[in-house]
Amino acid sequence: MMLSSCDTFVALPPATAEGCVVFGKNSDRPEDEVQEVVYVSAADYAPGSVVSCTYIDIPQVPHTFAVVLSKPAWMWGAEMGANEHGVAIGNEAVWTRFTGTSCLIEKLLGMDYVRLGLERGANARQALDVITGLLETYGQGGRCYEDPEYASISYCNSFIIADSREAWVLETAGQHWAAERVEKGVRNISNLLTIETKIDAMSNGLLDVAQRKGFWEPDEGPFNFATAFSTCPPVRAGLPPKGSGEHRYLAGKELLERFSQNGSFDVSSMFAILRDEDSCICRTDVSVSVGSQVSLLTPSGSSKADVHWFTATPNPARSIYKPFAFARDVEIGSLSVSPDYGEQDPVRNRPRFQRIVDRTHELYRAHRAVSPLGCNPNVELLASLKDLENKTLLDVMELSDGDESKKRHLFKEALEDELKIYRRDLNN
Repeated sequence: MMLSSCDTFVALPPATAEGCVVFGKNSDRPEDEVQEVVYVSAADYAPGSVVSCTYIDIPQVPHTFAVVLSKPAWMWGAEMGANEHGVAIGNEAVWTRFTGTSCLIEKLLGMDYVRLGLERGANARQALDVITGLLETYGQGGRCYEDPEYASISYCNSFIIADSREAWVLETAGQHWAAERVEKGVRNISNLLTIETKIDAMSNGLLDVAQRKGFWEPDEGPFNFATAFSTCPPVRAGLPPKGSGEHRYLAGKELLERFSQNGSFDVSSMFAILRDEDSCICRTDVSVSVGSQVSLLTPSGSSKADVHWFTATPNPARSIYKPFAFARDVEIGSLSVSPDYGEQDPVRNRPRFQRIVDRTHELYRAHRAVSPLGCNPNVELLASLKDLENKTLLDVMELSDGDESKKRHLFKEALEDELKIYRRDLNN
């Protein structure tokens, strides 16, 4: 079984307003999977320390950066997030010639790599080097879903890694990889390999591997990573099946180009793309957009703060984005944080996944109570939520990077305001 899910986007000058970079991602997962938004402080570690990722332990680095993560509540890694240095990362599932039953062997998950890149990379290129270095050492693999219906699914990964100056598209096949640097304009990825002949960095011996395995011969022309390593046909014009990775990739590319054609692409533009249901970028079927992120990365020297927007609830078309900004002693509260079962968590206990636990957080429960999946939306409720989002967007548009007091509780207060609307609706 293959779930078609997730879309990640980035827009850079001259497509964007005010020289900013705008990153966005929908995390499409099984409809009942809970996505939490958590903040993890920067930390220092003694020599010889290890970090326990979802399935395996690896050596810890001396210092990790502060991160904000949107993550499936059952795993260590994250679907997307950002760090204190203005790096944002999101990943995609891709199926390649190296996808198979061996992918279920417990290694590092693609989501672990998102978090590791953010905790260890001070800019996009550093995060790229972190991820690829660990990939070549540990590989990728392990069960990717807690839901037993999808227990046999694992996959390779692709990523967009962005900062305020550039973005990198990283696509992998097993422990092999290729990366494309994006310095201007727009770029998106979905559930298929998209790097062709423009390869700005690659794993050692990549062409030799492709030739040795019969994926490519020099007399066929320039090396094309997507053609060589993909199990799917190359991206083509026409009408691929609706909802497929190819369909969403082409639709997302068209939406990016449309919104950026006059050089004014902004946070609201990314909100609109991630809420687009006609393109299936906003998923409401087998895969559901259970979490969504948009990051505004301001240029070097700007007085404005980087702001990262998260839904923390399913379906961005029926959710609102709440702003987070890094600050000293930042507090996000507990409304978007799921229960922590510690060493009793069924993912940590062996054999794993022997029981199901409640991973819902307070905001998720309230959202599902007033906006259950599969039901017609409450028009009045959506209008109230949209008003709140618009008010918040205007309020933080000029947020100064030096306004520590406002940044400190920004996300927490936005969560509380949203919860008040849900409670008022439930009491009517």
